[in-house]
Amino acid sequence: MPPLRIAVVGSGGVGGYFGGRLAAGGSDVTFIARGAHLEALRTSGLRIESPKGDLHLPHVNVTADTASVAPVDVVLFAVKLYDAESAAATLAPLIGADTVVVPLQNGVDASATVARAIAPEHVAGGVAYVSAVISEPGVIRHTALDRLGFGELDGRRSPRLERLFDASRAGGFQATFSDHIEVDIWGKFVRLSVLSGMTAVTRSPVGPLRDDPDLFAMMQAATLEAMAVARKKGIALPAGAFDETMKTLQGLPPQTKSSMLEDLERGKRLELPWLSGAVVRLGHEVDVETPIHRFITTVLQPHVNGRD
Repeated sequence: MPPLRIAVVGSGGVGGYFGGRLAAGGSDVTFIARGAHLEALRTSGLRIESPKGDLHLPHVNVTADTASVAPVDVVLFAVKLYDAESAAATLAPLIGADTVVVPLQNGVDASATVARAIAPEHVAGGVAYVSAVISEPGVIRHTALDRLGFGELDGRRSPRLERLFDASRAGGFQATFSDHIEVDIWGKFVRLSVLSGMTAVTRSPVGPLRDDPDLFAMMQAATLEAMAVARKKGIALPAGAFDETMKTLQGLPPQTKSSMLEDLERGKRLELPWLSGAVVRLGHEVDVETPIHRFITTVLQPHVNGRD
């Protein structure tokens, strides 16, 4: 069987990391990138600096234009949330008869956003658990977590995602083929809205937040708020979701920063409206009070559009 053909739309921390690992594992990967990162990938290839082991791919397929790429088997859709709608409009050239698009955005709206731009049968669900950023053009710095989850939105097992699962294992990272991907997406949304909001609003990595009793209590309260919204929206979070979230936060290296804190420190746009902002918005829709996330959203609002 020929290698799995994958297009990575959005080749930053998430797309660059998983795309690089998939390419190293034998998949035929094309990166869609822009700016200085695009030029560095063209001239010097892709470097991943990681506690799992560094990786250098001296030659990678990279372009700025999806129209220059033939239809692929899988699209990893990994742009930032604020670029999702415009990037989804560029997907058509990549879509063949059985192409599957796996959105890896944070938040809970990504699959619906993509499905408005292409035929819904080409859209799956996805979650990425990784702490990785572009440290300089052409270089991805990976610090924690290493798992990709995906599944068909109707819960069925499909050959197209079975192939992605096999390619992920060949790439050397953890992968989960889920039959309840919507629950997984919301579970990650709960955890990430808390981690992103709390680290960004305190300008602190996760370690000091865990070590301070008051800040840790605030993290716990924010988690319960987001879980209450999910359950009021009809999402069947498992009974142990709170304990699992706390276990995840406790297991992170103390220096771990959320991507939103990394963006805040670099003066970039924030995904705040789709994280704590979404907890507040959705909470209002279902009559659930969310004071911690409202505080986070209010305090970070002056920075939401970055320094530009």
